[in-house]
Amino acid sequence: MAFSFEARQIRKSFGGVEVLHGVDLDATAGSVLALLGENGAGKSTLVKIMAGDYQADSGEMIVDGTTHQTLNPRQARALGVAIISQEFQDAPTLSVAENISLGRLPSQAGMVRWGAVRKRAVAILDELEIDIDPSAVVGALRIGERQLVEIARSLSSSARLLILDEPTAALSHHEAEVLFGFIRKLRTQGVAIVYITHRLDEVGLIADRVQVLRDGSTALVADVAETDRVTMIEAMIGRRGDAFGRPDPATHELGSRPALSWHGAGADGRFQDVALDVRPGEVVAVYGKLGSGAMELAETAFGLRPLDSGRLEVNGQMAQLGTPVEAVQRGIGFLPAERKTGGALMVRSVAENTAIASWPLLARFRQWITARIEAGAYLRWHDRLSIRSLNDPRQIMRTLSGGNQQKVLLARWLERRSQVMVLVEPTRGVDVGARQDIYQVLRELAESGIAVLVVTSDYEEAVQVADRCLVISKGKPVTELAGDAITMSRLLEASGG
Repeated sequence: MAFSFEARQIRKSFGGVEVLHGVDLDATAGSVLALLGENGAGKSTLVKIMAGDYQADSGEMIVDGTTHQTLNPRQARALGVAIISQEFQDAPTLSVAENISLGRLPSQAGMVRWGAVRKRAVAILDELEIDIDPSAVVGALRIGERQLVEIARSLSSSARLLILDEPTAALSHHEAEVLFGFIRKLRTQGVAIVYITHRLDEVGLIADRVQVLRDGSTALVADVAETDRVTMIEAMIGRRGDAFGRPDPATHELGSRPALSWHGAGADGRFQDVALDVRPGEVVAVYGKLGSGAMELAETAFGLRPLDSGRLEVNGQMAQLGTPVEAVQRGIGFLPAERKTGGALMVRSVAENTAIASWPLLARFRQWITARIEAGAYLRWHDRLSIRSLNDPRQIMRTLSGGNQQKVLLARWLERRSQVMVLVEPTRGVDVGARQDIYQVLRELAESGIAVLVVTSDYEEAVQVADRCLVISKGKPVTELAGDAITMSRLLEASGG
């Protein structure tokens, strides 16, 4: 009998607030179900219940005809359920091979069979067409490579139901294509797959069915062939989404002098011969796949990476930014790709996160900072940036959704009165509705005279937000597009996709 997993009338509450209101889900052998919804819609809670990480308050799960009121992680794994979460679950100090066999190292007479560990790793990496050294230390790998190792570990355990939570968020276009190819192979082998994503283009590429959650309830279940992008967006956000596309042409006057300007710039062999201007009043995107050099270019604007050729100018003056402190003093704000480790103070309050860059400006008599001063900084931007929170300056940063965390980080640099914003992958892991909010904020910042540079590997993002777009591939600028010439097809073609 073909494998089947049915979740029926699943309900779950946290702190007295119900987040799942009787949700059903069907996962069947040889089928890919795309699970969509904004952050907070209940997707992750639902699949964690299926994988045994959370316990449902009520409802049941039927696996191969057998009913289970709840599952624990061990039971779920024994039934063939494997989940790959957004957060890394690896052991960064161990090798790739050790990570792939983590928790199930082959042994004999109490001794680990290291040859078998390597053989297993080589076999699954070859099958996935992943070119990673099995002996490499996982913590030294790129983000996309670490994600692929996690996928390899789960797939090597012969899962019958594979749950993938935003698996391509940190992958390059090529790595994503490799993953999609393997998902199609697993589908033909009878594996059931639940695929959580915010990338609507991925739904048509790999999914047979789509289910949308909104506010803890099912808003749409349909065959992918019988629905469309507009319908899915409307189901996710509860309003029409067919207007999402190119921004309206800017009508305001741009600054007469570039706020940022690279001339024949190169760094560490990561990129070379880059020439780019970013003027006050415009949003400029740098589009490039993972490893293209786009992210490293952004780092040079914030003193995180020195140039070894060419020059960088800030407001028309030669700049040699040796540290982020120097960049901040020059009026530059920076949002890194990994906000949880490189930008946000996740266990501190939203007020502290907003005020920290402005402490020298906010401190009374230049000597001390108070909680009241920090709260005022946060409240100045809460409504202006439409931050969805408890409107409590003491709320802990990690309790906000990804999109609202990004807005708090934007508030940090606006409070500092930064006139240049450099944002790397600003909507990675952010839902559709929050993406549009962030794009609107960036457009409004440009209209107010701020220079905005967005560095992204998401071609939809470049299309939706940029006035101009520089495409970088393999460390070299390929082309610069402007206005309606910025299209998905042209970006993919120029970047080698």
